[in-house]
Amino acid sequence: MSMGKRESDSQAPLFVTFEQMPRSAAHPFYEQINTLLAHFGFDAWIEQRCQKFYAARMGRPSLPPGIYFRCLLVGYFEGIDSQRQTAWRCRDSLTLRQFLGYPLNEPTPDHSSLTRIRQRLPQEVYHA
Repeated sequence: MSMGKRESDSQAPLFVTFEQMPRSAAHPFYEQINTLLAHFGFDAWIEQRCQKFYAARMGRPSLPPGIYFRCLLVGYFEGIDSQRQTAWRCRDSLTLRQFLGYPLNEPTPDHSSLTRIRQRLPQEVYHA
């Protein structure tokens, strides 16, 4: 048996199609969380709670409250204490992209968006 050697002068492919991406089952924990959130109508409920804090039409649409609170859940469950780290983790993980509902060709929420939303929502929304 011979030892394989890493080729140092080969060029990485420029494009990788979705079919070539590695596939794995999503993390069962996050699948169950999404199932529970869907079962109890979390997205509609939290949108109703946050509706009065969002403008009807003003510039670019904001991050949906359901996705924002899912990002907070990711930070909580993974022991992350900053929006910057949470945003990076959500951008880096295929499982978390699926949990948030983001396909590969769309950017996940930026840390500045998470920070702005956190600052604009009052404590009563978080307590509810």
